[in-house]
Amino acid sequence: MKLVKWIGIGILGAAAQIASAAGLPGPLVTPQWLHEHLNEVTVVDIRDDMKTFTAEPKYETDKKTGKKTLVETGGHIAGAISVDFNKIRQERTVDGVKIKAQLPTAEYFTKVMDDFGLNKTDKPIVIVPTGESVDSMDMATRLYFQLRYFGEPRDKLAILNGGVNAWLQAGFPVSTDKAANAKGDWTAGPEDKTILASLQQVKEGLQNGSDQFIDARPTAQFLGIVKKPINKTGGHLPGARSFPTDAIVKPVGAAHEFMSAEDYKKIFAEFNIQPNAPTVTYCNTGHLASGAWFVAHEIMGNKNSKLYTGSMIEWTNLGNPTVGLPQ
Repeated sequence: MKLVKWIGIGILGAAAQIASAAGLPGPLVTPQWLHEHLNEVTVVDIRDDMKTFTAEPKYETDKKTGKKTLVETGGHIAGAISVDFNKIRQERTVDGVKIKAQLPTAEYFTKVMDDFGLNKTDKPIVIVPTGESVDSMDMATRLYFQLRYFGEPRDKLAILNGGVNAWLQAGFPVSTDKAANAKGDWTAGPEDKTILASLQQVKEGLQNGSDQFIDARPTAQFLGIVKKPINKTGGHLPGARSFPTDAIVKPVGAAHEFMSAEDYKKIFAEFNIQPNAPTVTYCNTGHLASGAWFVAHEIMGNKNSKLYTGSMIEWTNLGNPTVGLPQ
């Protein structure tokens, strides 16, 4: 009888451990949480400067106090899969016009992620940027969006808030080993088109006023003071509201972190952005706008939020109108 009792307790304990291992606390995790659950997740590192993956982090030391301050990202969390942000998007042809940095096909994205070594797994995926800038954090949100779009469930995905820099500032070690080159077997699943805004949907939303458009670029680009060379015209979509890059994350030492839903409600109010309205986010190429989408959809819980991955590069190069200062 005792044996049966102990077997039962063992089974229940194992089940509880599995259930605990499978659960993410939300779309964001802290360095402390990741450190405690490192063996229970798949860590996917994403950055655009691949040299820093194997570089040592750099610190400055205060001569009076001896305190070290992180000044330059280096290294990665041991065991992480290394993903090059420059390769996760694809040039697409739309109405005979070649448009760079677009949402890839399922076939392209599957091949890219397999080349980086991502496998089919029941483990949650934690995406880790360097955390050194808003651009870096939005690389993580763009990969998060694409994994969501191509079938990964929300409860299996999270981002390390603050990235590698937050990990280092929390006192945890990094590796400078080269990335493993093992081929993965991940496969894109059914596309979740509820989180994607197409060109036609953007046109309809602007025409009938059904959607709120959020521009996630720097203010000077929104106003048309400056223009990215990839865009045919400057300015912004008619009626769009600005949610500039410097309002999306906050600096914490050398790291940049997303804030709470309550913080974003206050920020949205300052920019006259409705937190629960049907929303489309855009930028130049769908990179920075993925951060705005992540804030609205994942942190604030607005399930009527979509990302226009075509963004200004598609919109302007296909001859659609913008408003702003003349170039």
